[in-house]
Amino acid sequence: MSCYFVAQITIHDPDLYERYLDSFDEVFDRYSGTVVAVDDAPVILEGGWPCTRTVLIRFRDKDEAQRWYRSEEYQKIARYRHGAADANIVLIEGRN
Repeated sequence: MSCYFVAQITIHDPDLYERYLDSFDEVFDRYSGTVVAVDDAPVILEGGWPCTRTVLIRFRDKDEAQRWYRSEEYQKIARYRHGAADANIVLIEGRN
């Protein structure tokens, strides 16, 4: 069953966040995921959306999403994101 990685991110240090982005594709391309959307200005239909960036990534299943997220390679670059931004991140299962 497909799995989606959803991140709401508030970037405080754009230069440090850029270091994260500089290595992201190289690491991400080793896993079977697809970046579906990255939006810095989503259209809010209800409620509030306090974050400055929203990211949606699709994986074939939860195991692959976890394999990518917990990988040594990703965690090595994630430290830049941790220092540059605050994030709310969840995995949600798709319907098929």
